[in-house]
Amino acid sequence: MVVGNIILRLRGSLEFKCQLDSTDVPHVQKVISRTFEALGSQVKAESLVLGLCSSPVFLWPNKGGHATAGEISPNRPCKDLQQLIQTDDQESSSRKSAKKDKKNPPAGIINLTLMTEVTETGVLSVAPTLLRERKKHHLLQTTLPMDCVVSVPSSESISVVCGTLVGALCSQLGDMEKVALRHMKGTALLIPQPFHFLLPAPVGLVTVVYPAGVPDSQLETRRKELHSLFELPDNRPYLRRANALHFPDEPYKDGYLRNPHVHLNHPVLENGKPYLVQGTYSYHHYMQDRMDDNGWGCAYRSLQTICSWFQQQGYVERAVPSHKEIQQALVEVGDKQGSFLGSRQWIGSIEVAAVLDQLLGVTSKIMFVSQGSELASKGRELANHFLSEGTPIMIGGGVLAHTILGVAWSETTGQIRYLILDPHYTGAEDLQVITDKGWCGWKGPEFWDQNAYYNLCLPQRPKTI
Repeated sequence: MVVGNIILRLRGSLEFKCQLDSTDVPHVQKVISRTFEALGSQVKAESLVLGLCSSPVFLWPNKGGHATAGEISPNRPCKDLQQLIQTDDQESSSRKSAKKDKKNPPAGIINLTLMTEVTETGVLSVAPTLLRERKKHHLLQTTLPMDCVVSVPSSESISVVCGTLVGALCSQLGDMEKVALRHMKGTALLIPQPFHFLLPAPVGLVTVVYPAGVPDSQLETRRKELHSLFELPDNRPYLRRANALHFPDEPYKDGYLRNPHVHLNHPVLENGKPYLVQGTYSYHHYMQDRMDDNGWGCAYRSLQTICSWFQQQGYVERAVPSHKEIQQALVEVGDKQGSFLGSRQWIGSIEVAAVLDQLLGVTSKIMFVSQGSELASKGRELANHFLSEGTPIMIGGGVLAHTILGVAWSETTGQIRYLILDPHYTGAEDLQVITDKGWCGWKGPEFWDQNAYYNLCLPQRPKTI
């Protein structure tokens, strides 16, 4: 996304409804295309209305950007729309109490709702006519979830932005038509769903439509086409559903914190630079998920954090495994006896690697360190791991396990700091406490037991899209 631009996100629904006189494939395709064409005319009509979220303002994009707010003219810059969005501080005390948990959208994002006027001016000149026809028909009806995102300069006029949004709606309807026709099964229409992705420069923000109900594993051919179109590497996912852009005004629904390390400042080392985990992970720690694992579950939690990384990068679709599923996997591979199930026995880096292989199909490298003091000499290897693989590392030594999210390392002086995510935390999902108290923080070489041996599990990225 371009610095200085504003993101406008338009969401709403359009009713898709058509009548099929036969199940003949050419006839079905023709009727579906005609219905999408009619919807395209609908979004170009003067009756289309855009509602500015958290505001009493409405815009008529096909009337030159006319707005209900008299002080907002179509020629004003679109950034002025942000001034009309109500914040909690601007609401009356009665509305504050009703919306005390409301999150204000971050600056730079304007949310709009797609609407249509249902009444028209004037008086009907003729009485309605009813026509009854005795004939078998098949009614095809669904709701299309429209979700358009555009990035525009903050100085762009409201009228031009309105035209851009209408163009985005028309383009998305065209993409939905292609997906609907490609994945038709008889007269069953799979709902086309839009997803937004922030791709590496110079591509930036793109929207891709996928059919609902079709797993990512069956959409590889389409992803290959898109990787070629956008000149993306063919060895890692960029366009799976899990890679979709998460907008900052949308809270995660599972309750886990994401990437607490991004709120930390990097340590300053002479000629040093940070090498960090790539992508998104969830912070898993003691006492979550109604599981009292205080004192024995640190490696399980570190493993869960690693699994969340593979899930949220789109490599796997399965949920993060529970303690029970982790133990079951170790029994299935022959690493543990049946009595291990339901126990409070610790696991280490070797077991973490075995579970990643068994449940996710992910291979790992194991790094052995005979004593903690030797970890200071592993800067180059750890830096290379975060450059090439970018996955969280599980480290176990003595009776403790931690997750390494990165290193700050100086090639000239050998100085090193470790970015540690501590699974021993037992408190609430309070970002400030977690960062201020060092549960996620930078640690020096003295953090490790200098005389204990350590094993590190370095998960490797699968080569796939």
